[in-house]
Amino acid sequence: MLEPFTDPLSRLGWYIIIATVPAGLAGIVLREVIQGAFSNPTITGIFMLFTAFLLLIAEFVGKRDRSMDNINWKDSLWIGLFQSLALFPGISRSGSTITGGMTRNLERPTAARFSFLISIPIMLVAGLVALDDLSKVPHLDALLPTFIPGFIAAAVTGYLAIRWLLRYLTNHPLYVFSIYCTLLGLITIAVGIFR
Repeated sequence: MLEPFTDPLSRLGWYIIIATVPAGLAGIVLREVIQGAFSNPTITGIFMLFTAFLLLIAEFVGKRDRSMDNINWKDSLWIGLFQSLALFPGISRSGSTITGGMTRNLERPTAARFSFLISIPIMLVAGLVALDDLSKVPHLDALLPTFIPGFIAAAVTGYLAIRWLLRYLTNHPLYVFSIYCTLLGLITIAVGIFR
């Protein structure tokens, strides 16, 4: 399909677009269902347990012997389908997309890098929506000195977190994150039941 593109960056660009489509379509079609899920802590906790399950699957399925140069359009579509799961509360976007990549035999660092790359279009769209909302805030010029340090801090923190995650995934399995999601999911379910 897209393999005739000889330039690796052009191919990667198309693969990022392909991976973004499923979540975009799911967001439109399932909008009301997704919004309803956000109002229920118990459902959020159950989805956190589902995230933990996905991370375990990532460790047990796949050979993890393919690098970024070996990604194809089928991988992109498959990972994009996993990304659409993260529209629901409690399902980690990075966890689900890394799982999608590893079940397609991608190495852990490759799956994590591609997961980060396909988040860029979503972050750009979210940023544009936020800018539109921000432009409607009264006395915005007076508030900008407060907002700008927050933007910078978020960008630096995000970069450092991604860099740490890529380095961690080179040598460590996902079990720790699975345990974390399990504990947090159980606590969230308990809060939802007894609140």
